[in-house]
Amino acid sequence: MAVDLGAESGRVVLGRFEGERMTFEEVHRFPNVPVRLPDGLRWDVLRILGEIEDGIAKAAKDGGRIESLGIDAWGVDFGLLDRDGCLISNPYHYRDPRTEGMQERAFDRMSKEEIYETTGIQFMPINTLYQLLAMEDSPLLPAAQTLLLIPDLIRYWLTGEKACEFTAASTTQLCDARSGGWARGLVEDMRLPGRIFGEIVPPGTQVGRLLPGVAKVTGAKEGLPVTAVASHDTASAVVAVPAENENFAYNSSGTWSLVGVELPEPAIAPEGMRANFTNEGGFGGTTRFLKNVMGLWLLQECRRNWAREGREYSYEELARFAEEAPMDGPLVDPDHPLFLSPGDMPSRIRRLCRTTGQEGPEEPGAMTRCVLESLALKYRWALEKAEEITGRRVGVVHIVGGGARNELLCQLTADATRRLVRAGPVEATALGNLMVQAYAGGWLSSLGEIRESVRRSVEVRDYEPRGEEDRWHEASEKLRFIMETSPQLEREGAGT
Repeated sequence: MAVDLGAESGRVVLGRFEGERMTFEEVHRFPNVPVRLPDGLRWDVLRILGEIEDGIAKAAKDGGRIESLGIDAWGVDFGLLDRDGCLISNPYHYRDPRTEGMQERAFDRMSKEEIYETTGIQFMPINTLYQLLAMEDSPLLPAAQTLLLIPDLIRYWLTGEKACEFTAASTTQLCDARSGGWARGLVEDMRLPGRIFGEIVPPGTQVGRLLPGVAKVTGAKEGLPVTAVASHDTASAVVAVPAENENFAYNSSGTWSLVGVELPEPAIAPEGMRANFTNEGGFGGTTRFLKNVMGLWLLQECRRNWAREGREYSYEELARFAEEAPMDGPLVDPDHPLFLSPGDMPSRIRRLCRTTGQEGPEEPGAMTRCVLESLALKYRWALEKAEEITGRRVGVVHIVGGGARNELLCQLTADATRRLVRAGPVEATALGNLMVQAYAGGWLSSLGEIRESVRRSVEVRDYEPRGEEDRWHEASEKLRFIMETSPQLEREGAGT
């Protein structure tokens, strides 16, 4: 049973391993909506726990014998427990603006170069490091005894066992990239309380069993083993990439797009720091060398804004409108800080277009085309940078996750990158979660066997590059120019 928590929704998925392949079905899905309180944007983790228990109850009722359970979720966000193991406050949402200025505070205590050399992690204001620095003057941090990232927190509530899983911990910018442990020297230099950082365990470790109280409420088997899977959702998604060799790139595409390659060890170099690439932990001792791209968040926020205006569009409708929109329209850097917070995304996109001498898109079709072409071209930039830094040559790009459903985005990615794109599986995160449980149970013995099983379990769709290469080269150069010249406009408040 896989509990898969995303920034927009959560789901409980029941998998059945049949010797060579995994079949799976979703038994429960629920929205994951943050709550705005007077002191900031928070995750409603207690409601999330209740939804998970409902999902476990449905799976236990319909699934017969359940062998294990695993949890994955997004990275960087965390809960703090006091000395009695009680949650001190609802976790902050990574899009809360309280981390503004915290990178500068960190660089006053340790140089940017030294932080990257230690952790190999990209510099983003959402990172756990900067969230903790933003709490320096809060009474919450002195009261904290334990820090648990979101999947670790949920697993603690289900089992009573506290442990930090490696792939999730690696997103914090507080881990040593080479040893895999907490970077104690960095923690000390940042003046953070070292006591809150507990044991780190590798993915595939059984961490506790379902508590009697949870078993009673859900009807699940008491003592059900709970596995620490590759609990960062991107790590689970990469496990389920149906790659046949090492010469591939992945794009775990959803609210964020995580674009990169899989390496046997971290690639920590000045070029990686300048391009703001990250070295996150992967399953089986691998490193996910990748770039965070803002992803379909831009289109999600556009849809929300249009819905507030009384215009409801499905993703399929928007893709159809975009197909009919002119090519070679305006482009934006999807990773501009202006786009990080929730708000009126269409106005922000038009504003950034104007500042770079372009006419901003007005209609939904042109806006969608702008977003999707900008994303595809940013993927090209990220892949070329990854090849340049690592020496790895990419033959095929695997798009997994929700973005694999977006046929226009997949085709534009093939066109822009001039590479074969292989789309699927859509439910890669849940499937990777299930596969690591099968590994922990002894049914699979390696990452290679897992991917062989994935290929037997899912269907994929191939997209070949179309159009003239020169046209896409010119568009790529246009985006590079925009990335270099876009003004650093202030982020608008979350209420705009």
